[in-house]
Amino acid sequence: MIRPPRKSVAEILALRGKRPIVMLRVESLDEAAAAEAAGIDIVSVPPALLIDPRYREVAPTLFSIPGLDFFDVGTSDDFVRWAFSMLKASADAIYCSASNETVRRLASEYVPVCGHVGLIPSRRTWTGGYVAVGKTLESAQLVWRQVRALEEAGAFAAEIEVVPEPIAAAIMKKTSLLLISMGAGTGGHAQYLFADDVLGQNTGHVPRHSKIYRNFNAEYDRLQRERVAAFKEYAADVNGGAYPEERHKVPVTDEVVERFSDWLEGQ
Repeated sequence: MIRPPRKSVAEILALRGKRPIVMLRVESLDEAAAAEAAGIDIVSVPPALLIDPRYREVAPTLFSIPGLDFFDVGTSDDFVRWAFSMLKASADAIYCSASNETVRRLASEYVPVCGHVGLIPSRRTWTGGYVAVGKTLESAQLVWRQVRALEEAGAFAAEIEVVPEPIAAAIMKKTSLLLISMGAGTGGHAQYLFADDVLGQNTGHVPRHSKIYRNFNAEYDRLQRERVAAFKEYAADVNGGAYPEERHKVPVTDEVVERFSDWLEGQ
């Protein structure tokens, strides 16, 4: 079967306003394969997953954006080298929360860049920690300036995180960027959630904007109980002589055993 090609940046941008764009954070081959089968438009992926040769086997058409916090990559030069390695490994764009100078440097090398505005976890100290941004006039103006700066630096998209929906929606109408809403309501061209939250396997803080569609943690707990029970039964069988049974043993004729025993006596 001939698979359709992955969408280009131009094709992703052309979807703005035509229909909502769906984005997920996936962190395993199983999640990537499920996103592919479900028709998810865009995924954020750990770089280690993207470079796995099996990734494109299970996710051939997913528009994939790897990302690291800027302090895990380094300087602008480091970012360019890292971005090139990601593109070579089949990335469709690069996430970058570093300076606008770094975004500009990447864009000058024709690297498609997705930036970040609003609550930026790697820069949260400047906006008060893990709190919403844009609830005051001054902070809403800050979000707009962040968007304009990314436009001017050459980014094609930006994640807009934990910003009031009316503020994000007003910005969305005035920007050329693809705005990806994470906790900004419908104030984005795309909606973005983590697979961990969607699947109910997040064991930490569950963000307000998350929606849980399955309860994988309950299933994992059930499987762990079954795992412990199976191990106990196995240990009991070994200690009680119920394992191994005859069907688990390699067959051999009595003649071979007798001749080997005779031979072994002489060694």
